[in-house]
Amino acid sequence: MDQTVYEQVQTLWNYMHMHMALEKSDIIVGFGCYNEEIALRAAELYHQGYAPQILFTGGLGRNTKEMWTESEAERFARIAISAGVPEDAILIENKSTNTAENILFTKNMLADREIHQMIGIHKPFMERRLYAAMGVYWPEMKCIITSPQLSIEEYIRLSQLQGLDEKRVIEVLVGDFQRIDAYAKRGFQIPQEIPQSAWDAFRTLVDCGYTHDLVE
Repeated sequence: MDQTVYEQVQTLWNYMHMHMALEKSDIIVGFGCYNEEIALRAAELYHQGYAPQILFTGGLGRNTKEMWTESEAERFARIAISAGVPEDAILIENKSTNTAENILFTKNMLADREIHQMIGIHKPFMERRLYAAMGVYWPEMKCIITSPQLSIEEYIRLSQLQGLDEKRVIEVLVGDFQRIDAYAKRGFQIPQEIPQSAWDAFRTLVDCGYTHDLVE
């Protein structure tokens, strides 16, 4: 990407991270999407002792339904098992197709368990959206949000290995940023302050043609 695009992408990337401090929790929840590094981050935190169990949530969503036939959750579980997580330490929710369903179906699955605090893992530029959606659909749950610890360059390179080209990755990022505002107005997320610098970066990227994932 050229320097102008890179600078705008970096601005959105920085804004959409939450930078929450990790704490030991009751469960790790890996939220499904095309980014397989989520499963490896979940395995990493499991091995570090942050929680005794992992739940992967996700059927096939707006991106993966065109890429895979296996559910996101089942794919992530296989990756975590290959990274040394015992199979009996993993729960699978494989019906949800969007973030709201991820949260609600996970909440239902865990209703009979003593879960007071969770670590939620999503792709890096979904941290802020996950935080805002949790505030609507599961506000009573303390959720520490994290993501694979990657730079934007590393993220794009790994996404390309998983089947998305650079333009598509940026389009997804731009769409997820727009949803922070659009979904709050529709009641799907709690409102969050968006700095002018982020809005300016978003509009520049839209003007550059990164529009595929925008909502009306």
